[in-house]
Amino acid sequence: MREAEIRRLLAANLLCALSIVLAAVVPAFFLDGFSVLGTHLTWLCVCSVCVATLNIILHLVLKTNQSPKRRSFAYKISRFLKCCIYFFMSCILFHAIIVLYGAPLIELVTETFLFAVLLSTFTTLQCLCLLGPNIQAWIRVFSKNGATSIWESSLQITSMCSILGAWFGAFPIPLDWDRPWQV
Repeated sequence: MREAEIRRLLAANLLCALSIVLAAVVPAFFLDGFSVLGTHLTWLCVCSVCVATLNIILHLVLKTNQSPKRRSFAYKISRFLKCCIYFFMSCILFHAIIVLYGAPLIELVTETFLFAVLLSTFTTLQCLCLLGPNIQAWIRVFSKNGATSIWESSLQITSMCSILGAWFGAFPIPLDWDRPWQV
């Protein structure tokens, strides 16, 4: 059983990585003048949509958090709306954190917010797909030794690496102010 779960998790992570690569390559065939550096706002949107869609589809196909109970339609709608609200709140929170770490507040608000959406897609959306809008489950999973399954361990690793990668990726930016590609 554990080996099958590891294979499913590996396949899911490989598909997510493939969706990021495809988000950088495929739009060049459909959009004139597309490049990741030249049209970075378009790429942020395409990447967020690809990863979000794939995460939701994988969650529905792999059924990572199966509940033995059958839920009513009203419960499912309520849960979906809560997830949407939590995702939007995480976008706002990440936007505020990014601004507090030095991003321009007014000048580049679109770029900053789209980066917050991308970061929320890599962190919060996966949590919502796996754990739902249950804050107690989130606290349990992200506590010191709270992960009870391989999916929850992967969720911890992916979320922490996404946040640390964003921070470490922005760390050397002050060293290159005079580069033409930053203009």
